[in-house]
Amino acid sequence: MKRSEFLHTLLAGFFGLKATRILAQAPAPEVFYFQDDGVVPNNRLPLLLYRNAFEQRDVKGAEWLENTFRENNWYNSWRNGIFTFQHYHSIAHEALGIYSGEVLVLLGGDQGKQVEVQAGTVIVIPAGVGHKNLGDHNLGVVGAYPNGMPVDIMRCEPGERPRVDQNIAAVPLPDYDPFLGKNDGLLKIWN
Repeated sequence: MKRSEFLHTLLAGFFGLKATRILAQAPAPEVFYFQDDGVVPNNRLPLLLYRNAFEQRDVKGAEWLENTFRENNWYNSWRNGIFTFQHYHSIAHEALGIYSGEVLVLLGGDQGKQVEVQAGTVIVIPAGVGHKNLGDHNLGVVGAYPNGMPVDIMRCEPGERPRVDQNIAAVPLPDYDPFLGKNDGLLKIWN
């Protein structure tokens, strides 16, 4: 445990407050922009990828993610993996927290970027941005949506557009970053 985390936990216990992980300096996200490729609409907003965002793993990691997402008003959460087919969501942004294992994920559609991520990673995916599991080992993921929004699963099939383009354009910006909260992350980058 880092000194700042130890002191926060100690003070939180002393004052009877709920202990949360406070980072001395929040990790800067990797930022990925993807263009509409004619099949996957993607989004003008960038995908954000936070590596080494949290230390907890397995069940404790899943619980930490669920609690952190919920505290930041991202809920309607689930635990599972990432679909092995190309897909995107047209009515909600999505946060994925990797609490175990590793995965090679294709982001932004077939013309996008292959990225390998491990436990401890948080990915914030704007509505419309494609994602697909290309192979994983012992993968555990918590997913959540801002304000607990419902979600759809679009499979890049003929006839989805232009309806989904209108849906994506209407998705509101979240009030909180799912990982960093009210004052950082997507609030600075997406505005």
